[in-house]
Amino acid sequence: MLTKGNLLRELADKNRGINATATDKQYIQSLVAQLEECNPNPKPLEVPQLLEGNWRLLYTTSRELLGLDKIPLFKLGAIYQCIRVRDSKIYNIAEISGLPLLEGIVSVAARFEPVGDRRVNVRFERAISGLQRPIGYQSPNSFIQKIEAGRKFAAIDFQITAREQRGWLDITYLDETMRIGRGNEGSIFVLDKVN
Repeated sequence: MLTKGNLLRELADKNRGINATATDKQYIQSLVAQLEECNPNPKPLEVPQLLEGNWRLLYTTSRELLGLDKIPLFKLGAIYQCIRVRDSKIYNIAEISGLPLLEGIVSVAARFEPVGDRRVNVRFERAISGLQRPIGYQSPNSFIQKIEAGRKFAAIDFQITAREQRGWLDITYLDETMRIGRGNEGSIFVLDKVN
């Protein structure tokens, strides 16, 4: 598909949106809108097998996520959104690189509830932030297994009350390798599936 290829080429050097100029953002938004118009799965919640899995963030307009790159001495690494459809759970994991042995992680665990053909309400439940080594972080999957086992981490690890953090996400495009979402704060998220 020409539009999907155009979008991927445009995102290649944008570092998830960190390097995107205002003009870049406008063009990317137009490509996203074109792709959304030809969504092969207009009811993405009816194809849970496509939603399930680990997704890597390619681009976002979220100031909150992009702001993680502004922490002194650290650089934003890979960002993942891992969806576990059967359990209605989402895990957002941002890897932070920095000085040797000081690589970090910022993570939020949430529950989602479908409220339409493409919208999910999201209720954040737990935040974990700290250094990768003391946490024992190796990969998103192993980290999620530890969370699900009830492990408490040697990090900033706390429960989020329901009134503190909630939102919604519209899944506006979904195929076997790409997902696009629009959040309640107006942010765009473009992700590719990790095998």
